Amino acid sequence: MGSCSKQGELMKHSKLVARLSLSVSAMALVAPAAAQTIQSAPSQETTAEAQVAPEADAGSQIVVIGSRVANRTVSDSPVPIDLISESALQASGTGELNKTLNQLVPSFNFPQPSIADGSDVTRPATLRGLNPDQTLVLLNGKRRHVSALLNINGTVGRGAAAVDMNMIPALAIQRIEVLRDGASSQYGSDAIAGVINVQLKTASSGGRAQVSYGKYVTTLDGVSDFDGLVTSGGQPVLGTADTRYLQANSSGERKARDGGYTTFGVNVGLPVGDGGYFNFTGEYRDRNFTNRQGYDLRPNYIRPTTTTFDAREATFNRLDFRYGDAKTEDFNFLINTGVPLGDAEFYGFFTYGHRDGLSAANFRQQSAATNRDFSTLTPGTVPTNANFVGLTPDGYLPKIQSNIDDMSATSGIRADVAGFKGDFSLGFGRNELNYRTENSVNVSFGPQNQGSFDAGGLSFSQILANADLSRQFDVGFAGPLSFAFGGEYRHEIYQIRPGDPQSYLTGPLFTPARATTAGNCTVLGGVFANGICSFPGRAAAAGAQGFGGLPVSARTNVNRDSFAGYVEFDADLFTGLTATAAGRYEHYSDFGDTLNGKLALRYEFLEGFALRGSVSNGFRAPSLHQQFFTTTSTNFLAGVPVDVSTVPVSSPVARALGSQPLDPEKSFNLSGGATFNPFRGFNLTVDYFRIKITDRVVLSENLGAAGVGTAAQNAAVQAVLTSNGFSNVGAARFFINGLDTTTQGVDAVATYRANLGGLGAWNLSAAYNYTQNKIDKRLNNLGPLAQIPGLVLFGRVEGIRFERGQPRTKAVFATDGKIAGVGVSARTTRYGSVISPETTAPLGADATSLTALGPDDQRLRPKWITDFSLSYDLQGVQLTLGVDNAFDVYPDRRPFGPRPTSVGGSYPATYQFLPYSGFSPFGFNGRFLYARAAVNF
Repeated sequence: MGSCSKQGELMKHSKLVARLSLSVSAMALVAPAAAQTIQSAPSQETTAEAQVAPEADAGSQIVVIGSRVANRTVSDSPVPIDLISESALQASGTGELNKTLNQLVPSFNFPQPSIADGSDVTRPATLRGLNPDQTLVLLNGKRRHVSALLNINGTVGRGAAAVDMNMIPALAIQRIEVLRDGASSQYGSDAIAGVINVQLKTASSGGRAQVSYGKYVTTLDGVSDFDGLVTSGGQPVLGTADTRYLQANSSGERKARDGGYTTFGVNVGLPVGDGGYFNFTGEYRDRNFTNRQGYDLRPNYIRPTTTTFDAREATFNRLDFRYGDAKTEDFNFLINTGVPLGDAEFYGFFTYGHRDGLSAANFRQQSAATNRDFSTLTPGTVPTNANFVGLTPDGYLPKIQSNIDDMSATSGIRADVAGFKGDFSLGFGRNELNYRTENSVNVSFGPQNQGSFDAGGLSFSQILANADLSRQFDVGFAGPLSFAFGGEYRHEIYQIRPGDPQSYLTGPLFTPARATTAGNCTVLGGVFANGICSFPGRAAAAGAQGFGGLPVSARTNVNRDSFAGYVEFDADLFTGLTATAAGRYEHYSDFGDTLNGKLALRYEFLEGFALRGSVSNGFRAPSLHQQFFTTTSTNFLAGVPVDVSTVPVSSPVARALGSQPLDPEKSFNLSGGATFNPFRGFNLTVDYFRIKITDRVVLSENLGAAGVGTAAQNAAVQAVLTSNGFSNVGAARFFINGLDTTTQGVDAVATYRANLGGLGAWNLSAAYNYTQNKIDKRLNNLGPLAQIPGLVLFGRVEGIRFERGQPRTKAVFATDGKIAGVGVSARTTRYGSVISPETTAPLGADATSLTALGPDDQRLRPKWITDFSLSYDLQGVQLTLGVDNAFDVYPDRRPFGPRPTSVGGSYPATYQFLPYSGFSPFGFNGRFLYARAAVNF
């Protein structure tokens, strides 16, 4: 199940300073030398030094994450930081903040899945190959609330609830700081992979208004166009190599012109009193859907006879799916304000976003049982082609409507307290997702089904209180000793609202088989055999097709509290040596205590050359989503309805299968690197990282008669369920502490600002990331299932997705400058190979292997994606023309039809018309053209 969250960051890419953005983004990537703590720096986000012009050396810019020292720069930091400037965000042609970061930050990954329920609208992103919930996101240095969505479909980030960064309007952002180092001892839970801090604009005058429009103009690589069906004697002809498909005429490859993207945005700064500011941003974005399916050549209609086809096959629209970006409409507003109050300062920031998203499920063919009207049959009638009556004339495409409301409000005061700089704040954040299933059918209600269903909703709320104090002392070191301490209180609430009864219930057109007498079976109108009365004419599927509603049993309202305290020391111990030490204690009401620490050092042994490194331990508390999310759908096994459920770890069903209370994930982080600034304008950083995580929280396999194991394993699990009184449960899954893992790799970033005389100043950058994820151990704590041979709780497909579902390598090369008044920017990104796993088991001796590839698993080759833009100032109006993915590159097409003879069998039927894998690290939409106009005032 997925959820939706606000994507209100569209306007960022609409900023037209493309050339400056590329250069700054490049320099930001190149200068990841520092990490400073945002959370308690009392006023760092409003310092003048933090607003260095884009052309300035990124290494000299002050950052507020990684340390509570108020004047720490990127180059001085003992841990790596990427600094993404305002102009870099504005130069992007994409409509989402996550897409922009994917283009600019090599360690950031943002695949774009489709047909994944709510994950189509709120797509998860990762840092350093770890889960989305293992990166902490801050807004103005304060913890941002996560989405209500829990990603439980087969996408990267499965099992995680993450922050929806696209709810923050890009026009409101001054810069983004990406700390690539563990920081749980400074910020608390989730900061295992690192921290992303979004700093908002504080201007008290001027502003910017802009409008942009873009569209995909593309040719689908390897996808044939459609010029009608091949016929013989007036009848369509089945394929000779693969009889699942009809033969078709084709001329070239399919072209698409879709995904129109319109954005409007305005940012205005106003003065408040003497030295205060009120900065407002409003943004509207409208994104139309894209469709990258191939023409579906399967016969769609019931065949009148074994030798003829329905005449409608010739005119049926074979682009019956919707495979690509969902349609979304976003409204986003943000206020950031600060007002001096004598020697103190009041500050506050408020965000509100609303998104309407519309994605699609799989198409239900006219001939499918999910389109049959069972009310036309008697209970004992066996369904056949001859007695088929459809609920819809041509089949139907269920739509999933996701309506998201996201808001947050934070206010605080900065003031001196007994010689300490203090920052005291209180904040609230909430993300609410409500689902509707449209253009659908609950087959078990027949013609009386609603067709449109309220499918329920999810919400997550957070109350946050912080107190941060810092002071500098002269203790005889080469520089002052900075001492900081503080505390945090957090209250979290997670709720699930059930949908319409008809969205999940079994209606009157399903009757379960039962043991009875022949005479009673005749009275009931069933078919009697071997003591069992069955009802083949009452075998309709239950629940809304495409997205079944959340059942009443899923209703949830839970909460928890956490309390934390920290201390931090930072000093230049002697000339050239900087040290940061931090410790944090945290208590959670649902799992107990944790204590974490960190030590980071930087030593500049020669001017312009420095070594740096850090060691820390960290943690991530299991989210309320992971502990309490629940939903159930009804499947049928041998004519008997059974529940296939995702259940809380505390539920009786999960307990019967051996679930245990979730423990926090624990991490041990090591990093070491070097920075080189041998001459003016050049900067190079290289960093190694190693992150060891134990007790990782993952979603188990489906366990039960409808599970993913072998027939013998499924039967054995079902016997355990039945013996515990759960014979109606066909399969269940729940979250477990299932893995110990190691993530390690290297980040390298180089930038150079070259003055070419008459050709102007140009920014050049190159950035590279290598990340390897490895499962060290599967914690296969089977409990009462331990006697079942070969049963695993975290299987082969999920293991491959974890280790190889994201590129191990990524490189970004960029340049920008200005020629004859025209800004020019160019960027090319190489995405390494990934593996897209499927459920078909490996063949032969590897059939039970947890690491071998199956016959349908696909290795996606590395690809280069290149972007260009030109910008020009015309009488005060900034005009930009750009293209993303200029060479119209696609991921490798899925193979379809018969497999190689050496393998045997056939590829999944969907591979013919769903041609690209959702694991592609750059998506599969093709070339995007855009134009933007902006006015600064």
